[in-house]
Amino acid sequence: MKKISKFIYIISPDRIKNQIFYDNLVKIFKLGQISFFQLRLKKEDNRNIISIGKKIKKLCKKYNVKLIINDNPVIAKKLNADGCHLGQSDPSVSRARKILKKKIIGVTCHNSIKLIKKAIKNKADYIALGAFYSTKTKKVKHRANIKILKKAKKMTNIPLVAIGGINFKNYKNLLLNKANFLAISSYVWKNKKLKPYEAVKKLK
Repeated sequence: MKKISKFIYIISPDRIKNQIFYDNLVKIFKLGQISFFQLRLKKEDNRNIISIGKKIKKLCKKYNVKLIINDNPVIAKKLNADGCHLGQSDPSVSRARKILKKKIIGVTCHNSIKLIKKAIKNKADYIALGAFYSTKTKKVKHRANIKILKKAKKMTNIPLVAIGGINFKNYKNLLLNKANFLAISSYVWKNKKLKPYEAVKKLK
């Protein structure tokens, strides 16, 4: 994967309930700042994830955004998504690779050099590090800092995705320290001051 100037990797809200979400997503995609959209619906059954995924895939295709499915390579294949994101308790990269062939496979490595080395060895397409800041999206078990970003950069050319509590006030620090992409969720979907597209627009 080449380095791209569109550094935003947007993660879906926990639940997608109505047309308002899709309207907001179109406004966000029209800004032309998004490289990836990850569908992360932990509380939905597979049938609903596939149904929602089909709608989002059409929008991703229209606006040239790569669709990544969280946790599940089988659903990623069914949707013909661009790839899958794996946590440490999900299927291995090698198992996902058998299902998805040359599609994008990203791996959560938290704040661990050991996990980064493993992801490099397994030929992951990107490595996600974090949480860099406190976040409302999920409970933070692993806190990462700029040092891990710098160490990872020395170890590999695989793109690095920074995650966790990223917002308008702190995003530049991560880009200055060579994060390739910034994964954001709460800042967009749970922002009490800004509409979703306004929140994204501020990240220039």
